[in-house]
Amino acid sequence: MSNVSVQSVVYQIDGQSYESRLAFTEGAKAVPGLVMAPNWMGVSQDAEQIAREVAAKGYVVLLVDLYGQNVRPEDGNEAAAAMMPLKNDRQLLNKRMQAALEQLTGQSIAAVDTDRLAAFGFCFGGCCALELARTGAPLKAAVSFHGTLDTTNPDGAKNIQGKVLVLHGASDPLVPKAQLPAFEAEMDAADVDWQLLSYGGAFHSFTDVHANNPGKQMYNPTVSRRAFTAMHDLLDEVFVE
Repeated sequence: MSNVSVQSVVYQIDGQSYESRLAFTEGAKAVPGLVMAPNWMGVSQDAEQIAREVAAKGYVVLLVDLYGQNVRPEDGNEAAAAMMPLKNDRQLLNKRMQAALEQLTGQSIAAVDTDRLAAFGFCFGGCCALELARTGAPLKAAVSFHGTLDTTNPDGAKNIQGKVLVLHGASDPLVPKAQLPAFEAEMDAADVDWQLLSYGGAFHSFTDVHANNPGKQMYNPTVSRRAFTAMHDLLDEVFVE
């Protein structure tokens, strides 16, 4: 990953500044672009590390700032305070995700093949990736890692243009089990090409190396590796030249 660079991308939404991060390989030809929605902690060193690792596979990755340039949560209370207004207002959430997608495709720092776009996210960010897909954004794929599956607009699934992959911890207490059949029914009703992989014994935040809240949020290196492999397999499939 030594050849992966990260640069800030600052832009305005309704007069407020946002600072997303762009991870890319310098000098590369136009490659697929990925919007990455982080967990509730927002833009952080951990999220940036994931963006670097994914970009090293041959992508330009925009790590989305969903909260604003001056909002960088330092603990769970601050993260919840920043996240809940977006969880409760999906139109606002989608506005910020769509703005990030526009930044990814419109920036001149790294060459992006705008015909090959996808979104992925973690926890709250997984919800964000799915909601962006529901807006009809031109995504070849949307991937959720241990994210909630609920939506205030289930009819939005009819707008999904690409394939959907949900990577779920079967023991995750923070994603209500009732959301799974509801999500499946939503996807089926809209004739979406979808997968839901449920990993036995995995809790919430299974990709987060710092997650250590027994019975709730636990890092699981084996499941994390399997989940990232599943995402990269899907991206290989949808981005075939």
